[in-house]
Amino acid sequence: MSAPTRIAVIGGGYAGLAAAVELSHHGRQVDVFEASRVLGGRARAVRLGELTVDNGQHILIGAYRETLRLMRCVGSDPDKLLRRLPLRLEFPGEFRMVAPRWPAPLHTAAALLGARGIDWHEKWAALRLMMRLQRDNFRIVPDMTLGAWLDRHAIPSRQRRLLWEPLCIAALNTPSERASAQVFAHVLRDSLAADRAASDLLLPQTDLTSLFPAPAAKYIAAHGGKVHRSHRVNRLLRYGQGWQVDDGEIYAQVIVAVAPYHLTRLLPELKDSIDHFEWEPIVTSYLCYPPEFRLKRPMLGVHEGLSQWLFDRGQLGGQLSGQAGVIASVISARGRHLKLSTAELELGIHSEILRHMPNAPTPHAVHTLTEKRATFACLPDLPRPSPRTPLPQLWLAGDYIASEYPATLEGAVRSGVAAAQLALTAPAS
Repeated sequence: MSAPTRIAVIGGGYAGLAAAVELSHHGRQVDVFEASRVLGGRARAVRLGELTVDNGQHILIGAYRETLRLMRCVGSDPDKLLRRLPLRLEFPGEFRMVAPRWPAPLHTAAALLGARGIDWHEKWAALRLMMRLQRDNFRIVPDMTLGAWLDRHAIPSRQRRLLWEPLCIAALNTPSERASAQVFAHVLRDSLAADRAASDLLLPQTDLTSLFPAPAAKYIAAHGGKVHRSHRVNRLLRYGQGWQVDDGEIYAQVIVAVAPYHLTRLLPELKDSIDHFEWEPIVTSYLCYPPEFRLKRPMLGVHEGLSQWLFDRGQLGGQLSGQAGVIASVISARGRHLKLSTAELELGIHSEILRHMPNAPTPHAVHTLTEKRATFACLPDLPRPSPRTPLPQLWLAGDYIASEYPATLEGAVRSGVAAAQLALTAPAS
């Protein structure tokens, strides 16, 4: 019997599909196994009656180099599927910061010094903070919570509430009083402190499954691979020089790209590598207003509300142009909203929209989706597992894998690429 050559990828989210695309690109044949009918994992399309939305409203930024590279690789054109806007943080009536299309680092200085809603003392404090990070090569030793780090540098409270804390919640899905200052510094390094385009907001103009997972599946199939939907893998068994998936085929190598809380069901010997993780939720409510209703901008912040960000999906353009009147409210991380009933939460979000749009009609439908374990809590000095495991020819991928990034789409994609590269260079066992 000849030795197996195919590689199995367990999990059809962004991490698993990134690994499979990278392997396919280098001439390896891959089988992807996904428990759901819909690809994308925790960033996937959801059908609500006649409305196709996402299980959570995600945005990308220009710094997501690997995600953009693999999108192009599978024929998913970022220029057509993502609306690129200069970085803009706006809380109507409270704060606005816009990065101009100037060369780096002038765009960052202009954004901070031109911000409305904070005084000149606070603007200079923000600029000095960025300059201090650059001087220290974006290293914070020892790591600490972002709240403690901002305390150390005596950052004014209004600047914290309107700038750093919203950015932290958006990037790390962890409140600043718990979030890693070091990981947050990495995000600033690769966005605000990088080239001008790196800080751009990239707003999806299609659902998240169509953005990358569905084109990735076609690419894998075109290169001799298979994507098995609705196939939950229940067992991995070491078999000779390879791995047997359930009672089926034997594979030369396996990349396990499932959510970390599903990992120990397949690989109980790796339990200690993820047992210490804590989880943070993301709640997304879709409020359906008449088609003529529009927010003032495609994306707005909500200051000290239940919502954190509002997205006018109809204004995003592309395939979402048909969703005029659909407003997505995003609430990241734990907070007081979790103590409310769904009806109370939805009524509260509508009331916040009324504050900014007094003529807003009552929505004719509201759909609320909660991912209770959307991401790991990005805590200081959090031990995260390596993509290498003690098991021969078996690798891990996922946004929780050790890296400089928090749990983002780019973090997931980079982990998949890293696992694929290990598989490509691994000697036969």
